[in-house]
Amino acid sequence: MVLMHIPIPSLPIPPSWFPGHMMKFTRMLPALLTRTDVVLEIRDSRLPLTSINRTLEGALQKWRLARGWDPNNRTRRIVNAGACERIIVLNKRDLVPEWGMEPFRNAMAKKFPDQQVMFASWQRPRDIRNLSELLVNTARRYPHAMELNVLVIGMPNVGKSTLLNALRNMGIKGRTPKAFQTSAQPGLTQALSTRLKVSLEPLVYAFDTPGVMLPYLGRGEEGAERGVKLALIEPDVEPVLSLRVAGIKEGLYDMEALASYLLYRLNVLDPMSPAYLQLLPEGATPTTDLHDFLEQLARRMGMIMRGAELDTARAAVYFVRWWREEGGLIAAASSHLHLSEAFAPESHHPPMQGWGFDFQWQLGAEGRSATKNDQAKIVQAKMEVCIDDHLATIEREENEELNVSPTQIKKQQVKEEKLKRKLKHLQR
Repeated sequence: MVLMHIPIPSLPIPPSWFPGHMMKFTRMLPALLTRTDVVLEIRDSRLPLTSINRTLEGALQKWRLARGWDPNNRTRRIVNAGACERIIVLNKRDLVPEWGMEPFRNAMAKKFPDQQVMFASWQRPRDIRNLSELLVNTARRYPHAMELNVLVIGMPNVGKSTLLNALRNMGIKGRTPKAFQTSAQPGLTQALSTRLKVSLEPLVYAFDTPGVMLPYLGRGEEGAERGVKLALIEPDVEPVLSLRVAGIKEGLYDMEALASYLLYRLNVLDPMSPAYLQLLPEGATPTTDLHDFLEQLARRMGMIMRGAELDTARAAVYFVRWWREEGGLIAAASSHLHLSEAFAPESHHPPMQGWGFDFQWQLGAEGRSATKNDQAKIVQAKMEVCIDDHLATIEREENEELNVSPTQIKKQQVKEEKLKRKLKHLQR
């Protein structure tokens, strides 16, 4: 059975979390970039677009222009007096299907030619070695420079401190102490770190920075979906109040809301055989009905309340916990590209395919007779469309000020009113 129509569930309004240390770092960033040679931006592989922190983009673009990059051609450098590179590291690569990695890299290279993109998992020494070699080779291209300074940025809990500890162990031979504390809870790093040496020859230093959330996730369906995505991807699973997950207070989300979006996403990732089927009784088929799904899960797991009533609330918590602990790995490993599958042409709702949480597209007839190489090109083209749609949404939100919270709008209005009163008083 193939799900032909997968409706997105209704989602709650997203909360915001932007404490003082995040604001402080955002204001410090332009000054920090003046002594930075490489920006290492860590994102989550499942959210390569959502985990972009657009509040930092302006400072990063000014940094590139100040270092001699052509404003009209992002691949041309007019003045090349020192290193100025931006490297995007997509962490947790084992949580996205392998078939989408190369098409995604090619799509990003086409849309963002000024950024180097690589996938990594801190449990894979080869990935750490490749990143270490990339930094060392960048330093060697500028032998006149005494050292290379790397600034590591990203949202909370994407693995910045873990990365730096791994780079230090890879770049400096012998036993090295753990340089930075790490935690499953976001927000442990709240100030700019001291410089950490990650290579001796050539000299490469790195700075860890506080994770910075978006001050406001946005309004409407787009903002609601961003919030749920960020709340779902983290491994902290205890359903207690005030637990912060990826910068979101998980207690502000109803577990059934998270479960409903997770069910939707797993259906999109694999509409033929979603990973959650292994949780259900034998012979179960894919479903878009959350209530039906939770009842099947509760019955299978023996989650019964007094009066022989199925405990669907407990089943929702179990479902989200399963996803964070093992379901993500299972979904990535078992997901297959279905471009070449034959689907009923008379359907009013063509089936969908997804990759990670940020990419999805309708399946058409173009991939049915395509070779493996042609399929990769088709996937790349569909990913490019998704990236264009994401950029268009961001631009629209900025133009319409939908990315500014009502609280900030009110503060700005009060500030403008005070300024008007001050000017009026001075004119007397």
